[in-house]
Amino acid sequence: MAAEDRARRGRVKALHRKAEVRGEHGLPKPEVAEVTVDRAGIVGDFNRYRHEERRDDPDMAVLLIPQETLDELNREGWPVRSGDLGENITTEGLSYAAFQPGTRVRVGGALLEVSKACVPCDNLHLLPYVGRQRGPEFLKTMLGRRGWFARVLREGRVHTTDPIELEVGGSARATSP
Repeated sequence: MAAEDRARRGRVKALHRKAEVRGEHGLPKPEVAEVTVDRAGIVGDFNRYRHEERRDDPDMAVLLIPQETLDELNREGWPVRSGDLGENITTEGLSYAAFQPGTRVRVGGALLEVSKACVPCDNLHLLPYVGRQRGPEFLKTMLGRRGWFARVLREGRVHTTDPIELEVGGSARATSP
């Protein structure tokens, strides 16, 4: 297998969703073994900002972040765990740079398309290892590493450990398993 093909394949490290709970923020999101993805995103997941401020923007349906980014943050002294940043899918084996707007993501039975980068927000101050005092430093640290939003092109089920395949410009870089 060519190095470029390996760089375009990964797997689902973890899945996260959090139902709307009155008075609670959406961070962190608990881990689950499987999810259903529909046109609106992860069934049973609620994102207050997306719903109330962005009117359920379909370009913000699913949030992805590589485990490798979380590992970098840990090496830098931020004890970030999968789900802490509000992501729905934590990937493994794919670099942050591999995800760019227009990249299609085949994951489980779903097909997503990366729409835009997620911008760090003040809700990250709520994480116990960040707080208001370290909040500005953490937001600066998260610039360009907060994750990627994707729209849903095909609905489907996704399980932990499912393979992920990235496609650029709609043509597969590797064959499906």
